[in-house]
Amino acid sequence: MSYPNNLKYTKDHEWAKVDGKTAVVGITEFAVHALGDVVYVELPKVGDKVKAGAAFGAVESTKATSDLFSPASGKVVEVNTPVTDAPETLNQDPYGKGWLIKIEISDSKELDTLMDSKAYEAHAKASAH
Repeated sequence: MSYPNNLKYTKDHEWAKVDGKTAVVGITEFAVHALGDVVYVELPKVGDKVKAGAAFGAVESTKATSDLFSPASGKVVEVNTPVTDAPETLNQDPYGKGWLIKIEISDSKELDTLMDSKAYEAHAKASAH
């Protein structure tokens, strides 16, 4: 499994690609693999507020339904609506076309609690057991 170095990761298996005050958010390859075939994605609306560590949506697969947790607080500025129409995109490209939302970050200090790829890889290995 791959965990790109340019991303930050949560303990709940979300990733964030930070660019200035904006974060693109998705779920990791580990999460996608654990879920199996994704069949439904529920996302917030543009303008909704999200809070670091709080659920902002859900992913349903053939195995389970899992909440999606925000890596940072802020306002949703974009939603990847094509993923809601084609949820299998998460299985095919979790770090590219499978991104979920873009957040305008309200407190960049929250990003300091996220893991880098090495720490996340260790966390994912521990989670798998």
